[in-house]
Amino acid sequence: MKTKMINIENIVRPNILELNPYSSARDEFTGEEGIFLDANENPFGELNRYPDPYQNELKKKLAELKGVSANNIFVGNGSDEVIDLAFRIFCSPGFDKALTFSPTYGMYDVSAVINNVELLKLPLNEDFQIDIEKVQPYFNDDSVKLMFICSPNNPTGNLMNKSDVEFILTNFKGIVIIDEAYIDFAENTSLISLINNYNNLIVSQTFSKAWGLAAARVGTAYAKEEIITLYNKVKPPYNVSKINQQAAIDALDNSSRFDKNLNLILAEKERLKIELQEIDLVKKIYPSDANFLLLEVDDANQLYGDLVYQKIITRNRNAQVANCLRISVGTSEENDKLLNALKTVA
Repeated sequence: MKTKMINIENIVRPNILELNPYSSARDEFTGEEGIFLDANENPFGELNRYPDPYQNELKKKLAELKGVSANNIFVGNGSDEVIDLAFRIFCSPGFDKALTFSPTYGMYDVSAVINNVELLKLPLNEDFQIDIEKVQPYFNDDSVKLMFICSPNNPTGNLMNKSDVEFILTNFKGIVIIDEAYIDFAENTSLISLINNYNNLIVSQTFSKAWGLAAARVGTAYAKEEIITLYNKVKPPYNVSKINQQAAIDALDNSSRFDKNLNLILAEKERLKIELQEIDLVKKIYPSDANFLLLEVDDANQLYGDLVYQKIITRNRNAQVANCLRISVGTSEENDKLLNALKTVA
């Protein structure tokens, strides 16, 4: 297996390297017993104490599940915080650039604009894979500090070719963030195993999808300890609430429920694919390694409106992929209503 190590400090913003991070009361004393008069907390109430700023119990469970050290894990307020902090750590506003491959997740664009960083967008090929020839000219561009690769990709649903990802990791001088929000639905395994081979790799995951905790806002990043230290340096001191940490811990402790729901979703996705193929207005169903299907139809705008009228809400992706709707896999009953609605429209 290939290996590449770069000088991370050469990519980090100088002010971040010099930053003295905020030291919270829980940084100075980490014990669990005592009379706590150090953090100006209210002495009354069930949620009166600040949460563990480093989510140690959650990280311990994640380390066991993912086969990494807890020092290789960052826990954020959703994976959106993982994305935003990457811009803050590595990109000087108004000067540095980031790169991604379109169509893809829209928050890369939003975070880039918020941080005043130009986001270069290279089109995926007709199979929604990375065109290696188009990305190679940016390998030696010192102004391009970040590269975002969504795999499985949103909204197309497909995994990116691992060989292409490794080629980029080996040759790109900046940081590569692999967004694996949907990886639990894919047959292929995560690329977390590569963090020991590439110190410029960050793998982002989330509890929002397969774990069913979208409301809890818990995202994770896996990388070499040097990068995780930078994330902890820049993040707000108590970025994940105690309630949300506990929700993630409880989910990890109930692996049987996770497995059951995951299998139900995958089975329903296969059923949807089979039955959607029999509906005339569905022109194409793109391959999906996620919990959704991207459908090409005659008129996405019209169909989206027709479904909304029947109180069935899909995602109109016509602006990203011509005449396409993205449909999340629901329960068996919800999927039946969708199929019946599509037959009615047809």
